[in-house]
Amino acid sequence: MESVTVAEIIKELDISKAYLYKLIEKEKIVVPKSDTGRYLWNEEIIKALKTKLNIEDENPSDYIEQLISELGLKQLFINNRRYLGNKYSLSNFIRKTVEENCKGINIVIDIFSGTGAVSNAFKDKMLITNDLLYSNYISNYAWFGAEEYSSEKIVEIIYEYNQIETQENNYMRETFGDTFFSADDCSKIGYIREDIELKYKTKEINFKEYAILITALLYAMDKIANTVGHYDAYRKKLDFDKSLVLHVLLPEKCINPNNSCYNIDANMLVKSIKGDLLYLDPPYNSRQYCDAYHLLENVARWEKPEVYGVARKMDRSAIKSDYCMINATKAFEELIDKANVKYILLSYNNMSDKGNDRSNAKISDEDIIRILRKKGKVTIFEADHKAFSTGKSDIKDNKERLFLCEVYDSSKKINIASPFNYIGGKFKLLDQIQPLFDEKEVFFDIFAGGGNVGINSLSSKVIFNDLNDRVIGLMNFIKTSETNALLTSIDQVIEEYGLSNTALYGYAYYNCNSSNGLSEYNKGKFTKLRDDFNGKYIDGTIDYVMLYVLMVYSFNNQIRFNRKGLFNLPVGKRDFNSKMRSKLVLFSEELKNKDVQFMEKDFRDILLDDFGAGTFIYCDPPYLITSATYNENGMWTEHDEKDLLNFLDDANKKGFSFALSNVLESKGEKNHLLYDWVEANGYTCHYLDKSYSNSNYHRKDKDGISKEVLITNYSID
Repeated sequence: MESVTVAEIIKELDISKAYLYKLIEKEKIVVPKSDTGRYLWNEEIIKALKTKLNIEDENPSDYIEQLISELGLKQLFINNRRYLGNKYSLSNFIRKTVEENCKGINIVIDIFSGTGAVSNAFKDKMLITNDLLYSNYISNYAWFGAEEYSSEKIVEIIYEYNQIETQENNYMRETFGDTFFSADDCSKIGYIREDIELKYKTKEINFKEYAILITALLYAMDKIANTVGHYDAYRKKLDFDKSLVLHVLLPEKCINPNNSCYNIDANMLVKSIKGDLLYLDPPYNSRQYCDAYHLLENVARWEKPEVYGVARKMDRSAIKSDYCMINATKAFEELIDKANVKYILLSYNNMSDKGNDRSNAKISDEDIIRILRKKGKVTIFEADHKAFSTGKSDIKDNKERLFLCEVYDSSKKINIASPFNYIGGKFKLLDQIQPLFDEKEVFFDIFAGGGNVGINSLSSKVIFNDLNDRVIGLMNFIKTSETNALLTSIDQVIEEYGLSNTALYGYAYYNCNSSNGLSEYNKGKFTKLRDDFNGKYIDGTIDYVMLYVLMVYSFNNQIRFNRKGLFNLPVGKRDFNSKMRSKLVLFSEELKNKDVQFMEKDFRDILLDDFGAGTFIYCDPPYLITSATYNENGMWTEHDEKDLLNFLDDANKKGFSFALSNVLESKGEKNHLLYDWVEANGYTCHYLDKSYSNSNYHRKDKDGISKEVLITNYSID
């Protein structure tokens, strides 16, 4: 009977791994084990699990909807939260403004994200969200964090929480009883929040599920709170006629896996990130959000601090925003100066002289325009908007303005070298081929190799594809690993195997010099590392840290596998020196700064209809008339060449721009197939050499043809 993996089971059933094991124990489902004690899963067990879950073969999402209905629950959505300055009603206006006036938007930074209303309007993009309040960070992670979660688990826990009746004397009852909430509701809030914390600490739930449950609790609290929408005060001698009821929060699962959420000062964060669009919705006036939402912040953090005053506020000095103070203009100018983006979109209304003193804008229109114009071209868009008012102000003709700044391109781009010495890499040719690219929104590197071309794309969204799954896996591992932690892991492998480390000790320490290299010293140690890596591979594990160290210490820092998939290069002359370390750091950080997708497909299996018209296709295949290591033993044949040329013809018919790196001649041999294809289709052939000439295929000086060419289905003006 065909076996299946745990990962396949939990994905199909939409449950967590922990819940899977809990289910088989609870329902006494017998799962056979191997001699080593490993569970042996199969399709029959999946059927049994589906029966117990009442899923059978129906769509899991239909099952979840049915479960919600059967349990009498309701689902909540991102707009079901009251929040000062919430832009949900303006989100369509904001999205339309961006679509009509900005190009190549793949990465959106929402640096004052609040509850995420505007981020939600760009959820088809890679999102970087941030907010100074932890309660908003938790909410943003719940809605946009890329971590997987179990829908069924969330539904079941929410149902259990709604059945709770308690009068326990916990922190919430003692601190807030009969103020913003009834004493009994405070007991229930405290009980639920403590249970969420316990579930996370005991690993019953992951951080995504933790954030979802806290957010559901915060939304439920806000729904019944004895306030006018914020927690500066509560109404006394009020009958509490509403009870705490949690609704089900089920964020979309098909979101960008590169999304990231932050909880730090915006002016600090902006120094370390970059993107296409920076959306700014800072506080407008002196009303501190931490004052208005201190109670929700208290529950989200769950540090149980002492509180004071009638409104029961905790110490909030560490989360006060500069944008509500006298130095707001200075903070704004510093933020704009450090922004590394193509466009800046600022929301700021025209309250400067219409409200009471607390409502008046902290940054004047004159300063906004002055600061943005230093950064780029400024355009202003307006939409009617209802302003928040305490009832003391008669505000008319309130406008929400969008200040769009198209940032000047004043910096010269410096290309980054791949940390893999991949045969055929185009790093040295980048200065010649990049000006010939017709890049738009997405850069599709179909034969990515070491990633030299894709990583240096001007596009913020890059798709790396290669049939070498270990190279793709290694790049993905580098992207998803924190850079300093990655360096530490590499250093540990080097130390464990006793390999040289000239970055620390120099060559003399190993009785070697730079000319002769380190191969004699490292040979035995390298062989041991290679054997251990290959042993793990045979057992079904790819250790990417070991693979990277092998590549660094191998012949010419290359990466190569035999037909059995085993690493088979001998030791080289170099080690993980300062230059290699610097290459890795720069490559790692640039991967993290882009919206990157990895694929491991044969180009013939790529469906062009899956990609938007703004996708630029770049191909750097093995060359038919050369014999590099990646093309040994006829790995790239005339049949492959014809299939690729047909693929590019199809891309041309569908309206995609493409560029193909290749050679027309090598060592006296001509690629007649390529010659004929270029001429038959009227494509443009750009000849590459040290002097960088750019000409059409039909040039007169054919004797001077360089080996390397770039063939495009467009012309460069």
